[in-house]
Amino acid sequence: MGYTCISYDMCSSSDQFLIKFSIFLGQRNCMNSTQEWQDVTWFEVNEHQLGQRIDNFLFSRLKGVPKSRIYRLIREGQVRVNKKRVKAETKLAIGDQIRVAPIRFEPKDETPVPVSDKVAQSLLSRVVYEDEGLMVVNKPSGIAVHGGSGVAYGLIEGLRAASGKKYLELIHRIDRDTSGLVMISKKRSTLKALQDLLREHKIKKTYAAIVKGQVALDKQLIDAPLHRYELANGERRVCVSKEGKPSKTQWNVAERFMHATLVYASPLSGRTHQIRVHGLSIGHPLIGDDKYGHETDYRGPKARRLSLHALRLDIPGYPTIEAPLPEDMQSLVAQLRAQKKDKQQITPMGDEDD
Repeated sequence: MGYTCISYDMCSSSDQFLIKFSIFLGQRNCMNSTQEWQDVTWFEVNEHQLGQRIDNFLFSRLKGVPKSRIYRLIREGQVRVNKKRVKAETKLAIGDQIRVAPIRFEPKDETPVPVSDKVAQSLLSRVVYEDEGLMVVNKPSGIAVHGGSGVAYGLIEGLRAASGKKYLELIHRIDRDTSGLVMISKKRSTLKALQDLLREHKIKKTYAAIVKGQVALDKQLIDAPLHRYELANGERRVCVSKEGKPSKTQWNVAERFMHATLVYASPLSGRTHQIRVHGLSIGHPLIGDDKYGHETDYRGPKARRLSLHALRLDIPGYPTIEAPLPEDMQSLVAQLRAQKKDKQQITPMGDEDD
């Protein structure tokens, strides 16, 4: 059913418990489902949805419809706002009339699932920052940030159940296999304010990535447009293409090993799989990536999951928020260091003679 966690064996016991719980809920909600047709659907935007993107608006309302299908509906003009075609990033205004053409969907079992004290404690223990409007959670690898597209229950649903808070919304997303910091709003005003800062590139997100090979430059700006497309099965993929959207990532080398490099990467644009594809574009795909560059030669210790971690958030008006490398990535770094022990240290590029 597609619920296997590739990093399960190297997760902490509490993370394993959370992953088991999300797998159980996904299986529970997918059993005995049958497709149904939904007639033309109308929505009217109120003050609570002001400024929200049309795709995010539909994700939360068309339960049982895969995200890929919703994007296709928008592209094909089957979603209209005030009788006009829109793009996925179109922002909504109060009073907007939204029409969605008839669609086939998988009805979900909406019966609430009780969250045990152990699950609640495991989730809430991963909150690294919280104030009246913002919650930041250190997500383990292997758990999706939200349900949908084959994952019926994710981090946000679990936090809502564990905390009992009526309003919790994702401010941004990271991939299921990526660990680290996820921003969650507790108030609509915080959601809008921080998403505006993200759009204006005023929030700096720093990721730790362990990539194949020795990256030559200590610092570099990868500037390569990215194009998103879909495979026949509806799965998303991204490639460097002149037809893509402008995309930039700052790479800073933290440590070089015999067969790999620890890099701190800061995306200056918010494209899907940006760090992963930019790494591949310069010949240094991420270790453990089963989508991009897995065929690239690598002779170092193996990783059981994607070696990417959302390490730090610098948000205007907030303290710097950090989540240290998880145990599995710390273990990989230790193995890589041991591999180069007693070997000649790699000379920084700036100290080499021409």
